[in-house]
Amino acid sequence: MSLTTTDRAMAIAADVEAFVRGVVVPYERDDRLGGHGPSDDLVTELRDKARSAGVLTPHILPDGSHLTQRETAAVLRRSGLSPLGPLACNTAAPDEGNMYLLGKVATAEQKARFLAPLVTGGARSAFFMTEPAEEGGAGSDPSMMRTTCRRDGEEWIISGRKRFITGAEGAKVGIVMAKSDDGACMFLVDLPDPAIRTTRVLDTIDSSMPGGHAEIDIVDLRVPTSQMLGASGEGFKYAQIRLSPARLSHCMRWLGLATRANEIAADYACRRTAFGKPLVDHEGVGFMLADNLIDLKQCELTIDWCAGVLDSGSLGTSESSMAKVAVSDALFRVADRCVQIMGGTGVSGDTIVEQAFREIRAFRIYDGPTEVHKWSLAKKIKRDWKAANA
Repeated sequence: MSLTTTDRAMAIAADVEAFVRGVVVPYERDDRLGGHGPSDDLVTELRDKARSAGVLTPHILPDGSHLTQRETAAVLRRSGLSPLGPLACNTAAPDEGNMYLLGKVATAEQKARFLAPLVTGGARSAFFMTEPAEEGGAGSDPSMMRTTCRRDGEEWIISGRKRFITGAEGAKVGIVMAKSDDGACMFLVDLPDPAIRTTRVLDTIDSSMPGGHAEIDIVDLRVPTSQMLGASGEGFKYAQIRLSPARLSHCMRWLGLATRANEIAADYACRRTAFGKPLVDHEGVGFMLADNLIDLKQCELTIDWCAGVLDSGSLGTSESSMAKVAVSDALFRVADRCVQIMGGTGVSGDTIVEQAFREIRAFRIYDGPTEVHKWSLAKKIKRDWKAANA
């Protein structure tokens, strides 16, 4: 239970939890699940059920306003109780972060054309930022961006290569980052587009995202000036608006999945006997479950603290880095212990514990590796020291 959320958020969260546990969980063995994520027809079916249950895009209210970050934490955690829950409820990455960004930056016309289909669950989106490392492209350091854009009359022409673009296959809305003479820019595009070509979909450790993670060639993509998001050269500023809440949203969703994995492991340990007693009565197992409770609670408190910072109006750059490091590392410990407790069953596909382990392991890299966030925090320590000793 979130410590500081509201009654309306807890009511929404209760409805989401009931839906995920009762409706979504049985789909975890559906044959439309593959190595590159669930099929689009499965996503559509789940979203139709969420719409009927009144839990589609639950973090955005009917008047278009957004729950606070602390309220969102209560809701997204419940949606994350199944790997399919965020997809069903339309709280998944990258759509959730893209909706947040468009809500903050897009014009009224852009919102009607690009945001509305995302909010209603009728479209998926992709965020085209990361580039191939071997070509010196942008990754954890977005300033290395090599994709270019140049103005040609009332259009912009964009060319470059992108990699690890989540959900590009099947997406209908794209946000493309490129570099002009002014600096970084963002563009809204309709998908598919013949100038945006998937060269391959990578095989990755995780498998929860529809469309997987694609490598993309962008060849002379023409975009009307009206589809630039904000102003030329302001792209990195807009990225910061998106990235801190998106990092925290990842923490919220994966906390839900780790919570479910721990429930399964605890049930296994209480039912399974070895050497004359239940596994939970062996300290080696019981203590792992105790450590899980401690880590899960610390993650909840960290998320609540960072959400409060964002709700105050701060960008929360350092705070979200701290939260992302602490939560991703702690949840990986939880998932790893769950696999260990369950032994052979833990590494099989008989439960979602094995998938939770894979998904949460990837989380330690996605939205910035642990080491990059620590490096950023170390730079802040140095800046603060210099300021205090000037």
